[in-house]
Amino acid sequence: MFSRKSKAVVERLHAEQPLPPLQFSHPLPYGALLRDRSGRQEQGVQFVVYSRSATAMRVLLYDAVDDPEPSEVIALDPNKDRWGDIWSIFVPGIGQGQLYHFQADGPFDPERGHRFDGQARLIDPYSRALAGHFLPGTDGIIRPPKSVVIDDSFDWQGDRHLRRGLADTVIYEMHVRGFTASPTSGVSNPGTYLGVIEKIPYLKSLGVTAVELMPVHEFPTELPNGTRPEQFNYWGYDPMAFFAPHRGYAAGKEPGCQVREFKEMVRALHAAGIEVILDVVFNHTAEGNHLGPTLSFKGLENRVYYMLGDAGYYRNYTGCGNTINGNHPIVRELIFLCLRHWVHNYHIDGFRFDLASVLSRDRNGDILPNPPIVELITEDPMLADTKIIAEAWDAAGAYQVGSFASLRWAEWNGRYRDDVRRYWRGDYAQTGHLATRLAGSSDLYGDDGRQPYHSINFVTSHDGYTLNDLVTYRDKHNEANGEGNRDGDNNSFSDNYGVEGPTKRADIDALRARQIRNMLATLLLSQGVPMVLAGDECRRTQQGNNNAYCQDNATSWFDWGLVDSHPDLLRYVRELVRFRLDNPTLRRRLFLEGGATEAGGLPDVEWFSPEGTHVDWYAADASLVCFFGAPSRAKLLQEDDVAAGGVEGRPRHVLIFAHAGSLPRRFHFPRPTAISSLPWRLFVDTRRSAPDDIFPLGSGPLADTAEPLELLERSLVCYVAEPEPDPDMKRLTLQPTRAV
Repeated sequence: MFSRKSKAVVERLHAEQPLPPLQFSHPLPYGALLRDRSGRQEQGVQFVVYSRSATAMRVLLYDAVDDPEPSEVIALDPNKDRWGDIWSIFVPGIGQGQLYHFQADGPFDPERGHRFDGQARLIDPYSRALAGHFLPGTDGIIRPPKSVVIDDSFDWQGDRHLRRGLADTVIYEMHVRGFTASPTSGVSNPGTYLGVIEKIPYLKSLGVTAVELMPVHEFPTELPNGTRPEQFNYWGYDPMAFFAPHRGYAAGKEPGCQVREFKEMVRALHAAGIEVILDVVFNHTAEGNHLGPTLSFKGLENRVYYMLGDAGYYRNYTGCGNTINGNHPIVRELIFLCLRHWVHNYHIDGFRFDLASVLSRDRNGDILPNPPIVELITEDPMLADTKIIAEAWDAAGAYQVGSFASLRWAEWNGRYRDDVRRYWRGDYAQTGHLATRLAGSSDLYGDDGRQPYHSINFVTSHDGYTLNDLVTYRDKHNEANGEGNRDGDNNSFSDNYGVEGPTKRADIDALRARQIRNMLATLLLSQGVPMVLAGDECRRTQQGNNNAYCQDNATSWFDWGLVDSHPDLLRYVRELVRFRLDNPTLRRRLFLEGGATEAGGLPDVEWFSPEGTHVDWYAADASLVCFFGAPSRAKLLQEDDVAAGGVEGRPRHVLIFAHAGSLPRRFHFPRPTAISSLPWRLFVDTRRSAPDDIFPLGSGPLADTAEPLELLERSLVCYVAEPEPDPDMKRLTLQPTRAV
């Protein structure tokens, strides 16, 4: 323990010469490791790879990216270079930028799970970067992109994880290439990490606090024979090197430059106050099923890395041909080390786990009650400041929304998406579902200690329609994918309101525009964590394609001309985001309770019918009034303790009138005097044309609460009121917090 004197000395030294923040660089025990051989001053690379069943191992070194054959083949001696199931050799005289493959001999016995091929060139499972492409050959040997030896040192300039609490987060889901690939982007390096940097001012202007990047770890962009297919996985959900940022998003051409450029992007986003969340795919790989190529894992230890069934065939819980054996200790270690690698070498702030229910399965495919890999991620102290989000389902029927893992995990709330879509479409008896989603989905997260911020709310995502298309098309139009329009979701809860596709009918176009504003307002006024799909703020369209996974073209790219042609919608979204981040009433850390619990003796939540009386949940009405009471100082302090940090903004009461009916309807302000007598100012009114559809905070007209409101078909109105002054209430500032 410090004495008072020594503590004072330390504080004085820190004040005179502040120490730089500790920069972790988490070393990997596998892969290609830059080393100085102890005692010999020899610089070189230590190659380390796991294989239990291999009978021989080789390292293939290449001089150039396009070389089809190695310049040197180094055989590992199983008597000297193997320790247990680890093969390792030090090669002096090589260093950063060296290109290599592994090659392994072993049994080819598919019925027992072995698929060794002594001719195959194998990507290192721990590759930190890949270079080049698949090279065509006439000898039948697949030549995949080459692994690259990487020096992970980088000048982070003091960058740290931002550690913004989930409750205070607004997520923007985007595709790195698609965000700036269009010629309309006007950036110097379109479709790249550096291109994203050029668009940071736009992201800041939106007010979003985090970008969720669709997969950035390496995936193939061509077939194993070196040809470009007519359709390929533009989205990137086809991984072949988990530790390596995708080379196709780099502006530079030198091997490994993507590592530096990716770090530059993260550093720049952090400097702008924007966190980076990665969509990670630890459920399958690009090697496919028994007919697929041998690129890496198959040729090193197939029956460890994949779930296998009868006769060695691949279990397919992903819809992509194979399933990673995530709860095997070796694979569990790979995933664990990979997450640490991205967090500490790339300063990533969080992860969204694609088809996360796969991680709940054992090697036989059965759902485990306490999956080891999920528990490992949950408890890892090195990941404690990161956001952990599950897509809590898989392609084989597992659906764990509301029940995935523990308090550490948030979830993509697929039920929020469906219920909000169905309510605004006008489906029967959806008002109760809307209320539950507005209030944070306690039906899903309130029974196991989780809170509203464990629900990642979204109406649209990369997987499905854009928001514009959700109100423009009743049926999917995926013909361009080349699968006979059989792919994609057949039940998207969409509507066209009378005409399929674009229309010149002013009444239909006005209704569609109103529906877009209704759903955006619902999303950003709900308890929970909102996620906005890139381009929804300016009506990006995919022409009705609800599965544009293979569309590396204008169908998927962000059309920056839409920013100029839809300035009113862009302004609308900006004001909603700004209001949300400035009003902790919408970002509750605890589930709402009802009753007189808030400032002025008002409830934290209350529901009313259009007549202003308490709602009848059995009436199957299409109309609802929602009151969110501003939290009292005592409640804010309680929630501050729960969040282990601060709460930003000034609480304000919120009153939402939602009407999904197909005819106009009259609404009354709630009858209780304590609510109706508040000084309500108009904030959102989707009945009106811009700029009167949204008012910057405090600038809207005062409501005459004695007069009824006439709401158009499918419209939303939101009022805001300042609570009575509280002499003890001070403006609270956001402090660094844990991710949840």
